[in-house]
Amino acid sequence: MASAREEILARIRNAKVPAAPQVVRGYNRKGPGGVEMFAERVADYRAIVHTVSGVPEALAPLKGKRIVAPQGVPQEWLIDGVTWLHEPLSIEDLDRADGVLTGCAVAIADTGTIVLDGGEAQGRRALTLLPDYHLCVVRADQIAASVPEALERLESTRPLTFISGPSATSDIELNRVEGVHGPRTLEVLIVT
Repeated sequence: MASAREEILARIRNAKVPAAPQVVRGYNRKGPGGVEMFAERVADYRAIVHTVSGVPEALAPLKGKRIVAPQGVPQEWLIDGVTWLHEPLSIEDLDRADGVLTGCAVAIADTGTIVLDGGEAQGRRALTLLPDYHLCVVRADQIAASVPEALERLESTRPLTFISGPSATSDIELNRVEGVHGPRTLEVLIVT
């Protein structure tokens, strides 16, 4: 004779569990989107936005600064006159850097959001949270019209960071404070 415990476990193993119902979601995956909408929306978050045809010439203002460049940043972005800092970097080194230059995984026109997934030219999450300045390069073909479209382009198992403007928070009286949880300044180069 089976013990009560074994009988209960057997019943659980043999239980018929109905399949989860399929939920059909009618998300609008496409929309007006595009470079113009993304530029407008990300600027609404107080980011500095430039639409450029090439990256190296747009990086001239970085000359004389100490900028973090994650692995995978295209070689042509590493212009002369900048002290490029490469991994591995300590938290103290990141904090002393003047800024960080990254690419992105995808950008969302509808919300003005940039998404990093730790892939090529993006680096680990701390790279974009500790320096007070983040310059992010977004190619026009990386701009998705909507959040659902962007999510379809992303690998859900990667560490995702969603950036909607410079770091900011508000207290109970709605006084805005920037730079609390990340960079105080976000600059975006949209490459067309």
